Amino acid sequence: MTPQDVSDAPTVTPRALADRVARGDHVTVLDLRNRDEVEAWRIAGPNVDVEQVPYARFVQAQVTGGVADLVADVDEPVVVVCAVGEASAEVANALADDGVDAVHLEDGMEGWARLITATETETTAGTLVQYDRPSSGCLSYLLVAGDEAVVVDPLRAFTDRYARDASDRGANIVYAIDTHVHADHVSGVRNVARGTDAQPVLPEGARERGLTYGARPLATGETLQFGDAELRAVGLPGHTSEMTGIEFGDVVLVGDSVFVESVARPDLEAQLAADPEAATEELAERLYRTVTETLGSLSPGTRLFPGHHEPGVARTDDGTFAITVEGVHDLLDDIGRDRDAFVDAVRSESPPPQNYERIIDVNLGRETIDDETAFELELGPNNCAAD
Repeated sequence: MTPQDVSDAPTVTPRALADRVARGDHVTVLDLRNRDEVEAWRIAGPNVDVEQVPYARFVQAQVTGGVADLVADVDEPVVVVCAVGEASAEVANALADDGVDAVHLEDGMEGWARLITATETETTAGTLVQYDRPSSGCLSYLLVAGDEAVVVDPLRAFTDRYARDASDRGANIVYAIDTHVHADHVSGVRNVARGTDAQPVLPEGARERGLTYGARPLATGETLQFGDAELRAVGLPGHTSEMTGIEFGDVVLVGDSVFVESVARPDLEAQLAADPEAATEELAERLYRTVTETLGSLSPGTRLFPGHHEPGVARTDDGTFAITVEGVHDLLDDIGRDRDAFVDAVRSESPPPQNYERIIDVNLGRETIDDETAFELELGPNNCAAD
């Protein structure tokens, strides 16, 4: 396209776009990246339509004067997206000049990946703040009880946010907990601990997987006291061998065991085993017992808060991503209540999270990386759910 000043290009910030998606507004995204990039990772929501038109076609259309023709069948308004917000600014300007209601996403998909939003709800034990990273569906949590707080599954990229939000609520973070050794994002447990004097906590089985740094082991059934409440560890193996949920009053943070519309995949840890096929089979069977026995035996109305949400899934009435135990039973009806049917169904054919082996090494403490490298490693979808 003809070089132009795009400093005044019509713009929407990542936060403003996330608010529109969360409200359920209809959003048309015009994505200029290559098709394989868009298919692997894109903006998603219950009412989000994505149209992929490569930037090169707009360059050609600029010469022929038919820029608006490329979006003639697209519902307006249009949010134009690229990798870092440069090409999208040019295209949004050109479309606006041709009378199309278009804006570009500030800083592109990189800016989208740097966004985290928070939604607060109450439990019988205290306040739960759910953090959503819309670009990947990663969910993390701040639990507040009196003047103390606990952060669960923190993301390294947003370490300062958890500490600031705890302080705003008059609480100090005393524990930073990971429900398992993550494969899709770089954990912020150690960073939170260094910045707040919180104690890092990982499931007892993390040591067997090769954890190299000092963290308090958390065993199934064990409790942690903080403020005027307590947490109880709930063993939920399947996605990983050490997966541990956190019971907080009348809710359970279930990590990557069940999600809103699916269950976890059992093959990521297994792929690193000597016999991946046998290891996947074993973890799938453990996941079956987790879903049918451990979670399935809870009261039907118990709210379960997952470690991720799937692309495009709707929020509950209080604005959080959650599923009830009754909803888990519905998932079982879809997947199969028979053990063999379940085990066969959860074998994922989806690609693993990008860079997952290296991310696991970082989260075990085997490799040290800087913040920017950590951010780049985890760009993209989480891919932790079964197909």
